[in-house]
Amino acid sequence: MKKHSYIIIDDDAESILKTQKIADGFSELTFIASASNFQDGLYLVLEYRPSVIFLEIAPKNLSSSLSLNFISELYRLLTVLPKVIITTLKKDLAFEAIQFGVFDYLLKPLLHFDFLKMVLKLNKAQIEIGVEIVDFKEENLTSIISHTNVKHSSEEPLIICIKSYGDYRYINAADICYFQADNNSTDIYINSGEMITAFKTLKHFESLLSYPFFRIHNSYIINRNYISRIHSGNSVCYIKNSSKKIPFSKTYKSNIELIITDFSIGNYLEV
Repeated sequence: MKKHSYIIIDDDAESILKTQKIADGFSELTFIASASNFQDGLYLVLEYRPSVIFLEIAPKNLSSSLSLNFISELYRLLTVLPKVIITTLKKDLAFEAIQFGVFDYLLKPLLHFDFLKMVLKLNKAQIEIGVEIVDFKEENLTSIISHTNVKHSSEEPLIICIKSYGDYRYINAADICYFQADNNSTDIYINSGEMITAFKTLKHFESLLSYPFFRIHNSYIINRNYISRIHSGNSVCYIKNSSKKIPFSKTYKSNIELIITDFSIGNYLEV
């Protein structure tokens, strides 16, 4: 899963630590820095260009100048804004925040479950379309993946192209059940039962692929659309129309929680 870099802008040092502690529980989130006032926060955004900002807009210390005006300044200076996630005690600012186009609004004290839902939304919002694996050599097989940021829609599905000696192999990402690491290569398992080997590490695929693909083990990335069962006791996922069981590890437990939450968001009935 592609990483979301983030900064925290909050005038309360204890609140910054609490936000970071919860965020550290999600492998998708990568901490950059924090700031306690408007000017320092603006500098961090312009210097590091994070993909996510956790922003307090009702500070205890009014001299910090933190408010929704911070977002107005971002609109003035940037063509593409990071996703702004409001973290505050005040409920009554939510409607106004929506007018500023914030990505999410989380009430303090922050809860792990709220972060689960927020991270899931971030993963779904990722935009990646073209992925091409090229430049294979006979003895030292390597690959370069290039991707184009184009809006992902049902008309333009993600296509992965594996090229070797003029042979172009196209795979519809929606047909991939899971990826399995095999030393410095990766085996790609298709819903037809076919397996295709790409000479790139699993970590490389993790850095490029977004929802619905989740890293759940050092050796596996899984497509949540092919999960038929999750057994927490045995730490395994079952693949649809297959006897295959994919293990998941404690390291990626947060991704399993995201998958479970994702299933519950749709047309869902638990009995």
